[in-house]
Amino acid sequence: MRVPVDWLGEYVTLPEGVTGEQIAADLVAVGLEEEGLHTSGVGGPLVVGRVLEMTPEEQKNGKTINWCQVDVGDANGSGEPQGIVCGAHNFAAGDLVAVILPGGSLPTPQGPLTISARKTYGHVSAGMICSVRELGIGEDHDGILVLPRLLPAEVVARLAPGDDLVGVLGLDRETVEVNVTPDRGYCFSIRGIAREYSHATGAAYTDPAALPVDPGEGEGYAVRLADEAPLEGVPGCDRYLARVVRGIDLTRTTPEWMARRLTEAGMRPIGLAVDVTNYVMLALGQPLHAFDLATLSGPVVVRRARPGERLTTLDDVDRALDPEDLLITDGGERVLALAGVMGGEDGEVTPGVTTDVLIESAHFDARSVGRTSRRHRLSSEAAKRFERGVDPDVTAAAAQLAVDLLVEHGGGTADPAVTDEDQRPQRPTVDLDLTLASRYVGVTYDLARVQEILRLIGCEVEGGAGDRVVAVRPPSWRPDLTDAPGLVEEVARIDGYDKIPSVVPRAVGGRGLTHGQRARRAVATALAGQGLQEVLTYPFVGVERFDELGLDQDDPHRDAVRLANPLSDEAPLLRTALLQTLPEALRRNVSRGSRDVALFEIDSVTLPAGEAIAPVPGVGEQPDDEVLAQIRAAVPAQPWHVALMAAGQADRSGWWGRGRPVDVVDVVGWAHAVAEALGVEVRREQSERASFHPGRCVDLTLADGTVVGWAGELHPTVVQRLGLPPRTSAAELNLDVLVVASDHRTQASPLSTHPLATSDVALEVPRGVRFSAVEESLRAGAGDLLERLELFDVYAGDQVAQDRHSLAFRMHFRAPDRTLTTQEVNEARDAAVGRAARDHGAVQR
Repeated sequence: MRVPVDWLGEYVTLPEGVTGEQIAADLVAVGLEEEGLHTSGVGGPLVVGRVLEMTPEEQKNGKTINWCQVDVGDANGSGEPQGIVCGAHNFAAGDLVAVILPGGSLPTPQGPLTISARKTYGHVSAGMICSVRELGIGEDHDGILVLPRLLPAEVVARLAPGDDLVGVLGLDRETVEVNVTPDRGYCFSIRGIAREYSHATGAAYTDPAALPVDPGEGEGYAVRLADEAPLEGVPGCDRYLARVVRGIDLTRTTPEWMARRLTEAGMRPIGLAVDVTNYVMLALGQPLHAFDLATLSGPVVVRRARPGERLTTLDDVDRALDPEDLLITDGGERVLALAGVMGGEDGEVTPGVTTDVLIESAHFDARSVGRTSRRHRLSSEAAKRFERGVDPDVTAAAAQLAVDLLVEHGGGTADPAVTDEDQRPQRPTVDLDLTLASRYVGVTYDLARVQEILRLIGCEVEGGAGDRVVAVRPPSWRPDLTDAPGLVEEVARIDGYDKIPSVVPRAVGGRGLTHGQRARRAVATALAGQGLQEVLTYPFVGVERFDELGLDQDDPHRDAVRLANPLSDEAPLLRTALLQTLPEALRRNVSRGSRDVALFEIDSVTLPAGEAIAPVPGVGEQPDDEVLAQIRAAVPAQPWHVALMAAGQADRSGWWGRGRPVDVVDVVGWAHAVAEALGVEVRREQSERASFHPGRCVDLTLADGTVVGWAGELHPTVVQRLGLPPRTSAAELNLDVLVVASDHRTQASPLSTHPLATSDVALEVPRGVRFSAVEESLRAGAGDLLERLELFDVYAGDQVAQDRHSLAFRMHFRAPDRTLTTQEVNEARDAAVGRAARDHGAVQR
């Protein structure tokens, strides 16, 4: 919101000589953040000049320029006439003009333009005779500014050559721009900003809406509020006021002061009718709309859209209307406007044609306007105000101000009849415990001071001076104040945020990171230590990614949650595995020249929760426990996963020798490193999974058989579809399962001081028997004396059958209370070999 300082000064008393910077600082104190400070951009000597001579000179290019001698008094330091080249022809000798001398600067879209004496058209032009557009006070660039044509006669009579024009033309004015938060819609007006400045400084405030309003005589133009489908039970329009002004000459020029204020506030002057409605909107915060009365044939009916209806809005876009759209119609049939958003071409006022206008000043529901604005992607100045909340009590004053301005500057006559369809409910009260402010904010507020602040911001407080609990009715311009905490925030804001002490909270013992948080950090540290780099990918995928990964049509990973409003129509689903999005990060890195890449990601995946659909309660009140339970039940599961993916060389080649490419062994090793970082033992089992190379994929399981994840080399077809390097390997583990498995107390056992006994054994087993199965049998047969078991050799050759191979294990035995004898070691070893023979047909070599 741009706030011209001189306009602000009409509604609140400003200190003498106050600057825009000081005003911005005062507004920050009440929560209005400064966005910028705008000035005219005109700098240096801008003075009155009287044209003494004007000599036309035709140039070779056919253009005629004027070589002028201009009296600028003593402003040039010599008192001699100033020679200036000018290409305009709308002035004559003797005219008073605006002259900027060398050293001055003018605003341009590219930045400040510094004026200097330079040779042009055969003369040294020492300055510039300015137009209104060059000075930034208008759009006219057809000719230069002749002062008597712009300024009042009494002002011109006081001017003399050399006088400073910066103040005379208002070029010393400043405009403060503030950022208005969604809950402070009333600050989208000079009225609201002036009130906030008064709160910040204590300056006297004059409400511009406190003006005499015509009571109205007889029945005005017919209006009917017919919202048969209110949103969440709230009518789309609860007040509609119509005023008629006849005999207006809309070809008249908008007064200079109004056009200037609109320009300073960031709006472009268009025409008298539109400029008046915009001026009132900026002044009071109430959007208005003007209809051509001659185009209306029936009563104004406010209703919802019907199926199939369309409207061409003033921005020349043909729009299909939604049944939720609130409309302004002629007689209930012809659509005139999207209520509170934008008018239509049908019923638009036209200068030179329209003489009678109907002024609409209404109060529309914020949700209805906000949804319509977003649905049609149409963010108008009116919609920005209505969707944040407009003061319904200012409706009549805004219409009266617009009527007065049209009558004064358009020469019209206002109809005495006024239509005011008012169906507003009574504003509710909020019960407030006055001690709540001290308890919430941490500052001791006197109860009388709390009541004083509430009344200062416009609240009606029902209660005595000594009452602890009072009933508070928020002001009409503050629809955001609906509960006690909101009122407490206002007390803290007005009393001063700077009075709230900064106290570092004392840490309470026993709190810190959860086990899950510590576990995820430990996993990230372990993988980074292995040389992998962490990435984060967007969790959105499309159905095409499932096809690229080679997932079967009935694969559970295809059952994904679909977003109602996705960022991209090509990726409307939430991933069910990290390996659905991680390949894109690897592909992008490789395409950028990184040949050797090892990535990991720790994030959540989303798994559908069945057919449950979460209810969507309104935002006006807290949902009850039943609704909250339904919402929680419909939230899909989002377990934490960790995924790894690598391609290129694990050991780079160089002068030291040949490198080694990444293979499935590396990825499986990293997966084991994840489990070891959490102190969880996982086992490998050969498996076949979609996306992975047959025979080069393993499942990682806990001791009880729970699958933790999988690792392997991606299928060559999948690698080709995804655009990845050959032999790319990947793994994915369910971190939540690992975290639960690691969340146990470990009982430390005493270290044995007795010697370790070692015994080697080589077993022939069928090739189809997994190493892990033989290892499990040996452990089970050896009993508690076995401390450690290692596979140190695998042999397949002439000395064993073709369908068998030899596995050599080193078995380490130790007892906690004694030195083992050779007999005890041999018995434990033989028991282990016997168990392997029974389970797998193993034969000791």
